[in-house]
Amino acid sequence: MKQSQIEDLDPNFEKIDPKTGLHWYDIQVFGIEGQGWSDTKRTYARLPAKAEGIVREPVWQLAQHSAGLCVRFVTSAKAISARWQLWSQSLAMAHMPATGVSGIDLYIKDSSRSKGRRYHWVGFGKPEKFPDNEAELVAGLNGQPHEFILYLPLYNGVEKVEIGVDAEVVIDKARTHTTKPIVMYGTSILHGGCASRPGMSYPAIMGRAIDQPIINLGFSGNGQAEPEMAELLTELDPSVYILDYCPNVNADGIRERTEPFVQTLRNVHPETPIVLVENITYQKHLYVQSARTSTDEKNVELRSAYNRLRQAAVKHLLYVPGERLLGDDGEGTVDGVHPTDVGFMRMAETIAPVVEALL
Repeated sequence: MKQSQIEDLDPNFEKIDPKTGLHWYDIQVFGIEGQGWSDTKRTYARLPAKAEGIVREPVWQLAQHSAGLCVRFVTSAKAISARWQLWSQSLAMAHMPATGVSGIDLYIKDSSRSKGRRYHWVGFGKPEKFPDNEAELVAGLNGQPHEFILYLPLYNGVEKVEIGVDAEVVIDKARTHTTKPIVMYGTSILHGGCASRPGMSYPAIMGRAIDQPIINLGFSGNGQAEPEMAELLTELDPSVYILDYCPNVNADGIRERTEPFVQTLRNVHPETPIVLVENITYQKHLYVQSARTSTDEKNVELRSAYNRLRQAAVKHLLYVPGERLLGDDGEGTVDGVHPTDVGFMRMAETIAPVVEALL
């Protein structure tokens, strides 16, 4: 992208930063991926401005997190830096590191690699303070043009993000996806808790594996399949809907809300596939009866709702059992519920083939 083009798009474009010798580019000039609505109250929010006062307040606040948002760009830079300004002072959680909550994450694309393994991690930005952070993400690259993905924080929001490269280096937008995005709605697990870094949430892993844009609408503790969320989701036009809300809804709620939620989507999008994902099997279920009973009750209700919808001739409806999503060795979570990176890899490897087949 030529300097004149950058200046047209970004009136705050800096010629050269005297401190670093770098050109800094606001990532908005490259286009933000994973954002379902453009009319947001804050630049990097996940729900439209009109949702304030319609969705519950916790949902609205969680929608200010930048989970799933990313930017693609192409550059021949040998080193890439980033500056990002955080929205919240909470850099980390007791069971999730600051690199996942408030950090940024950089991947490089290698088209010579096999399908499903085209992206490789190359660097991350560790948040050190609130609000402003700066880090060199990677150095020592070969100086050839490469496509990159930069993922934004999972459990924090950002006010501004910039990419820094040497002044003589060319940087440009990456190719635009011509396919519709995949819309995912759910809980803290979908939101990204507790990935070590943003690129390790299971929606992000899936997006790289099938090379498709993902809209992450996970709301920690608040993915409760409310009718107002179903209505908002109808405004999007995805290739697939993935509904993974069971951990935040009890058995009665699943019985009462699943069919209306699906029917709301289906009435507006009669041909769009809808994937229902069962509740994960909690890691202690082999030894704690109450954990097993709760999960089983939820999944029985989800399966029953799925069967009723099929009997009602609802088309293009798929179902993913939860038994194997985290594996069977008890090693897939931080706390018995929220996946580690290993758990997220297992979830993505289970769900991605289902979605890829639909595409």
